[in-house]
This record gives sequence, C-alpha cells and structure tokens, in this order.
Amino acid sequence: MTTRIYLLLMASIFSACSRPQQVHLSKKDIVETVYASGKITSSGEYSLFAFGSGAIREKLVKDGDTVRKGQLIYMVEHDAADKKYEAALTNYRHSEINLSATSPLLNDLHLAVQNAEIKLKNDSLTYFRWKNLWDDGIGTHSNLDNAFANYQVSINLKNSATEKYASALHDAQLAMSNAGSQLQSSRKELNDYFISSDRDGVVYQTLKEAGEGVRAGEPVALIGAAGRRIIRLAVDQEDVNKVQPGQKVVLKTDLTGNKVYEARVTRLYPTMNEADQTFRVDAEFTGDMPPLFIHGSVEANIIIRVRPGARVLQRTAMADDDSVWVLDKGKEKKLAVRTGVASPEYVEIIGGLDENTIVLLKTTGK
Repeated sequence: MTTRIYLLLMASIFSACSRPQQVHLSKKDIVETVYASGKITSSGEYSLFAFGSGAIREKLVKDGDTVRKGQLIYMVEHDAADKKYEAALTNYRHSEINLSATSPLLNDLHLAVQNAEIKLKNDSLTYFRWKNLWDDGIGTHSNLDNAFANYQVSINLKNSATEKYASALHDAQLAMSNAGSQLQSSRKELNDYFISSDRDGVVYQTLKEAGEGVRAGEPVALIGAAGRRIIRLAVDQEDVNKVQPGQKVVLKTDLTGNKVYEARVTRLYPTMNEADQTFRVDAEFTGDMPPLFIHGSVEANIIIRVRPGARVLQRTAMADDDSVWVLDKGKEKKLAVRTGVASPEYVEIIGGLDENTIVLLKTTGK
C-alpha cells in the first residue's frame, strides 16, 4: 500500500514538472536595439609618415602634446640633402647673375649689337649719299659699289649680333629655369627630412625615438583632433539596414566600467568589412565623454525604435518568429501572431493574441 501511494505521488510530481509554464500578454515599454562594438578614435585621426630615410636626429614632441599646423615633430639626418640644396642654390644664384642687368656676357653682346647698329647707320648714310650723287651723274661706280658692300656687311653684322644676343638671352633664361627647378626639387627633398604636423591637434602616439632609423613611407606618429572624438562601431550586415544617422546610441567603455554614455549616429559607410562581415558606423558623443584617451574598446546599443506601453511576450514564449503555443479549451495549439518591436528579452505582439489567451512556454520553443 505504501509503495502504491509513493508511485502515485511521483507520477503526480512528474506530471506537474512536465506541464509547460503558462504566461499572458503584459504591457511594458519596449526598446528595439542593434548591438555594436568598436573603439573611440579622435576626429581627423591620421598617421604621420616619414618621406625621407635616415636616423632620427631629434624628436621635438612627446605623447599627449598639443601641436599647431606646421609644427616640427621630428628631424631626420639630412647632411647629404643639405649639401645638394646648397649646390642647387649656388647654381640658381649664378644663373640669376647671368640674366641680370650686370651680366658680363649679355652686356658684351648687347654692346656688340649697339656697335653694329651705329656702324649700320653710318654705312647706310654713306651708301645713300653716294647713290644720290650717282643718280645726279656725280662720282664713280667704284665708290658706289664700295659703299654698298660696306652697307651690306653692316646689315649682316647687325643681324648676327642681334641673333647672338637673343640666343645668349634664351640660354640664360633656360639655365635659370632649370636651376629653379633643381632648387625647388632639392628644397622639397630637404624638407622631407623635417617631419611636421599638417594640422592643429594632439600627438596621441610617437613611434620613433632619437637615434632610431626610419624609412621613407614609415609611420612615425599618430595625430588627431584635441577634443572631438568619433565612436567607430562595427554593425553586423544583418542589422545595418535598420541603422540611420541621428539614432541614439547608449554605450559603455572598458575605461570607465559601468558608466553609460550617450551618442548619436552620424555616418554609415557603404563597404562591408569582409573579414567579419560588418559595416562601419560612426557616432559622436552628445553629453559627457570619457577621459581623453583613444582606441579604448566600447560596447554599444543603437536604439532603433521605442514603444511605450506595448503588449509584449517574453522571447522564450515564441515558438517561431511569428507563432506561439497557446492553450485552447484544454488543448495545446500553435497560433500565428503578428510581431512588432523586439528586444533581447521581449517581443511586441500587435495581432493574433489578446490578454486573456494562455501562452505556453514550451522547452522546444524558440
């Protein structure tokens, strides 16, 4: 008799334990969010690169320093480039002299032109005087021929002197142009050994110390804006179509633990990162900001929709995305429903159920 009572009791307990839990619709404020992770960067953050190779002669800033546009960050050894620039500068100054008003060559050639013009003028007067006399029947043909020959020689000498002067002037102008190009090129090459910031900002990280070698194209510092910071988030490709500029973001950082910060979505990028199948989304802080550190990791929720007083079921009550198990006249039945906003814990039910319907939490449910 005792054994029978014990078996009946165990059967009753087993039956009660296997019966699905019953729940009903309830009203709650529900928030649909998209999860994202990422890091904090400075606005306009960029890597500063070296353009010349050599040893670092001098480092003029330290991490955390504020810099102005054009401020020198590093100086690289540049003796060879300096000598090349000095040679180009000397050559350019020499070409300037050769083209100036005191140029010995051009002055000599210009004087030759003037002398040829004077001789041509005198020989021209002599020739036409003898020609007029000959036309009046005075003088000899021999005198006229000699005067004409001298006149022609003077024309040729004047043309030759003019051409020589023009050619020398052109050569001097070309030499000065080439010297100017060489000077500009050597100045640029020399400037490559002086690494400067191209904007106002903060030096967040320096990557080289004095005495270390650096190659052209190698990064030497990380610079960004002093105050404004960008939250660079990665959003899964399945969720990115829900995200839009202007949406609110709530986030936490590893730097500050459980403190919650608020931000707004500012920009979506159209290209997917194939490595993790995410899209980049940028946001900016709208209130308090974490301390002035960058590249700290963040976890964020982008608020897609907020529904106050929504009729909701807990997620574990959903059999599928659009159905639930209900108890209808003592029998279990799968019922189609229409859903709205969803959060990690709750799903809004906008059709197919009322508050009196008994919903079953089956272990096989979704």
